[in-house]
Formats: sequence, structure tokens, C-alpha cells
Amino acid sequence: MTESETTLSPQRWVILLLLPALLALLAACGDEEEPAATETPAAAPTTPAPASVTFMAGFKPQANLPFVGAYVAQEKGFFREQGLTVKIEHSRTSGEEFRFLAAGEVQITTADAAVVLERRAGDPPVPLVAVALIGQTGQQGFAVLADSGIQTPKDWEGKTFGYKGSEPTPDYLAILDAEGVDRGKIQEVRVGFEPQILTEKKVDILAVFLSNEPDTLARLGYPVRTFDPADYGVPTLGLTYVTSESYLQQHPDIVQRFLKAVLKGIYYAKDNPDEAIDIVLKYAPDEQRDHQRFMFDTELAAALTGAAQQNGIGWMTAAQWQALYDQLEHYQALSGPLSDLSAAYSTQALQAVYKDGRLVWP
Repeated sequence: MTESETTLSPQRWVILLLLPALLALLAACGDEEEPAATETPAAAPTTPAPASVTFMAGFKPQANLPFVGAYVAQEKGFFREQGLTVKIEHSRTSGEEFRFLAAGEVQITTADAAVVLERRAGDPPVPLVAVALIGQTGQQGFAVLADSGIQTPKDWEGKTFGYKGSEPTPDYLAILDAEGVDRGKIQEVRVGFEPQILTEKKVDILAVFLSNEPDTLARLGYPVRTFDPADYGVPTLGLTYVTSESYLQQHPDIVQRFLKAVLKGIYYAKDNPDEAIDIVLKYAPDEQRDHQRFMFDTELAAALTGAAQQNGIGWMTAAQWQALYDQLEHYQALSGPLSDLSAAYSTQALQAVYKDGRLVWP
């Protein structure tokens, strides 16, 4: 082997010395261009995971607004868009819906806000949680015949008052206190659920459901004047969507999706009332259309007041629940005090489905 074959020339030494630097520079250039070559497109919207829910309306099929929201959501596909398969049932006996809820056979139902507090304060307590307040004012009012001459609550003195249930309700007592009515001058009698007792003049004042019985009496030919406790500063709340504590803890996403769909149903019904009543009559074929429309219009008006004006249908506040609780406790309508009033309601789902007072859809 010659010397020229074993010894590198100065030019080759320079190339060998520079080669690592050149390779490093090329590698750096390649790394700098890599992100542009492999950029990931924006993720597509995810489809909600399928889930099955049983919703039990707390009474027979009719146009109570929370029922309407579920009927419309079913018929217009709003539940389906939320990945939900919903079975709609109706309570056949008083309190049945709560027993099924506790047993896990029903996931969501409806209840008057006062009933939620009464059940939670019961013995044993029922762990109900209201997730939306549809009725911003209460369902109950008081009716007198239009030609009775009774103009104000003060005129109730010397008259006979018919009440349902075991005793007069706190909102009745609150009106008496607010208007300075002498309760001792009113004869109070327990009556059944037929409003004709007023037309037969067996009572002068009758406790009624505002969205139902005034229209029934008018259709019988007896127009009435009604007294709404909310008009006298009485804190009342109406129907709510309700679930159990355990279901809300375990399935907050399903509750949120259900609530979004039924609220969408209520807004759709608000904008399309004739179609909404058509849908109601599919579930309640034996009911009178005009009466269902009266019920719907009355409850919709109540749903659009209060906290709903700024925040959307179904909204509720701690102040509303506190005022209702204080009244029920004042008139001894609860079996006992609630250790944690805030456990009776949750705005978690409402906060997720609304933004700036508008329902987020889909």
C-alpha cells in the first residue's frame, strides 16, 4: 500500500471536519418543516353517547308546560339529536312518580316546587332534586264567581272557602296576612276536586289550579274572577323537572341533554302553539283542544316571568327557593327543617345549556 492511499489530503480533512455540522444543519431544517407537513385538522363535533331515559309526567296527559316540552322534544326529534331514547309515561296515582324515581325505574319526572321541599323534609326524606323551574309562579289560585260581588281578599270575610287537601295551603294563609283579612270570619271547608261546588254555591271561594279550573268553569257557563297569590307578594313557585340525587351525580351529562331537549321543545311550542297543541292531542286524544290551549297559554305566561326573563325558561335562583322555603316553614307546612336547602335544587344543567340567556343548540 502506498503512502497516498493511507494519508488523507488536506481538502479531504476539511470535508470530514465539516460533514457533522452540515448533517446537523440539514436535520434542523427538516425538523422545522415537520409541523406544517403533519398539521392535524380541527376535531369534528362529537356525537352524544346513546342513552335511554324514562320520563314520567306527574299527572295525566295534558298541556302542562313541562309535559309539552317532552311531547314536542319527542315528536320533533330533539331527544334523538341529543342521543337520547326517551320513554314517556304518566303518573296514575299521587306520588307514584316519586316511588318509581327512587327505585330507578324512572329517571326524570315533574313536581311542584313546594312538593319538592315537602318530600325532602318528609320522614323518611325523599332525595329529589329540581333541575329546572318551569313555573316561575305557583299553580294554585283562588276563584269566585264573577257576579259574586267579591272584589278583594278582604271581601272573603263572612264567606265560605273550599280547599283541597288536608288543610288550607300556605299561599292562602299568606294572602290573608298580606291583606289583613280576619281568618276567623271565614268558614273553611274541605272539598273534593270537582269545581262545580262553586257553581252550586256550596262555597263562595274555591282553591283552583289556575291553568285548568277557571277555564272549565267558564265553559260550564260560569265565568270567574281569580286571585293569584303572586299578585299579593306571596313567594310561590310552580312545576319543576326533577331527578334523584344519585342519578344527577352519576349521569349529569344525560340530565343536561334531556333538559336541553325539553327546553328546546318548550321554545318550539312557544313559537308554534297550534302545532304544539296538535302534538299534545296525540298524547291526550280525549281532551278538548281549546281547553288544552288555555292551559298551555296560562303556563307559558307564568314560565316567561321572574328569573326566566333575563336568563331563559327554566332558570331558578337561590333567592326564589329560600323565599319559598321560609314561607312553608313559617306556616308549618313542612315536617321539619331542611339542613341543606341548596341540595333540593341544582342549576348545574341550566348553566351548561344556556349562554347569555339563550339556549345553546345543538
